[in-house]
Amino acid sequence: MKAKVCAAIDAWAAKVEALAQDIEREPELGFKETKTAAKVTAFLQQLGLAPQTGLALTGVKARVVSGRPGPTVAVLGELDAIGCPDSCKADPQTGAAHACGHNLQVATMAAVACGITQSGVLSELSGDAVFFGVPAEEYVELAYRNKLIKEGKLHFLTGKGQLIYEGAFDDIDMAMQMHADKNMPAATVSIGESSNGFIGKTIQYVGKTAHAADAPDQGINALNAAMLGLMGINALRETFREADVVRVHPIITKGGDLVNSVPADVRIETYVRAKTMEAIEATHKKVDTALKAGGDAVGAQTVIDTMPGQLPLACNNRLNELFVTNAKIAEPNVAVKDAGHFSASTDMGDVSHLLPVIHPFIGGVDGFLHTADFHVVDFKHAVLLPAKAFAMMIVDLLADDAELARQIKAEHHPLLTKEEYIAKLDKYFQ
Repeated sequence: MKAKVCAAIDAWAAKVEALAQDIEREPELGFKETKTAAKVTAFLQQLGLAPQTGLALTGVKARVVSGRPGPTVAVLGELDAIGCPDSCKADPQTGAAHACGHNLQVATMAAVACGITQSGVLSELSGDAVFFGVPAEEYVELAYRNKLIKEGKLHFLTGKGQLIYEGAFDDIDMAMQMHADKNMPAATVSIGESSNGFIGKTIQYVGKTAHAADAPDQGINALNAAMLGLMGINALRETFREADVVRVHPIITKGGDLVNSVPADVRIETYVRAKTMEAIEATHKKVDTALKAGGDAVGAQTVIDTMPGQLPLACNNRLNELFVTNAKIAEPNVAVKDAGHFSASTDMGDVSHLLPVIHPFIGGVDGFLHTADFHVVDFKHAVLLPAKAFAMMIVDLLADDAELARQIKAEHHPLLTKEEYIAKLDKYFQ
């Protein structure tokens, strides 16, 4: 069966690569991936599937049924691009570019679908496979997304969070997703165990305008308040425990209106990241205190809006081990690395609180993520290798009456129920 799924992936490799390139040519930001979703839908329809569309606005979900009862295994691919306007492949209007390799994720997911549907192995498996193009992993354009929430089109700010809220993961028992590595041109798989989570904040300092030269004493300088708030955050850094992997990285998104007027409206945006939700909770409260102190120091009003971001990732060890085993079958010379914990974040962390998941990093690419230098070096290693590993994992999980998948499902202890997850994220909006 494994030989058959790999042969089917090789047979469709040229079409899969064309899909990846087509998506790369028209990058779209989160919850706006209409062209990308249409391309994924058309590809899955070529395989004889009838995908659902419009999930979390742009998500595409196709189910393959074996005909025998058993768990459902999903392979995910993220539809959105990141803002990278200096990329030569960026959209000139939006600055969006696939500088994070999400087009490679979608191609991997599509290749797995080719392997499972075109190989004829389904008749020997128990359970279902789901191929899921998911929107809006990148946490960007928050004003736009908050507008969608106010319009009743969204409940949460990230794609997988919204899909969880809508119930799109209710019929999935475990999920797999790869991510492109950085500066890793060789055939390599890096097995991650965990990642930081974060919450987002927007901060507005409201001062009082006045003539900057003639009557500065009559104004309240909101920019000075912001600078003091940022200095307060920097003063806190020595209190961040190394074990918590805390990252706080604010930017000023508005520094005033006119140079000749005392700034009265200054705005900041930041994430508060850490390895655990407990560390995030403790840190973001200290950050709020520092930010408010900046406003209090000059008499400005400090308005802090905290929003749910992404939960820390927790990968399933047995699925990780199974991926390594099959990656070595797909490419005997592949290098296997222990990625351990990574300090960035992904909304796959949200899914990992409910289901067993994995999120390996894959070579065949070069350059840093989110930069204009990121590019594919070897499509075979970047896409076909993980696709074959995932497809062979599905065979392992669902063969023999899905004995292995049933074991993993029975042994897994979710960190949150769906109801607890929704309540946890909702509280930040309050």
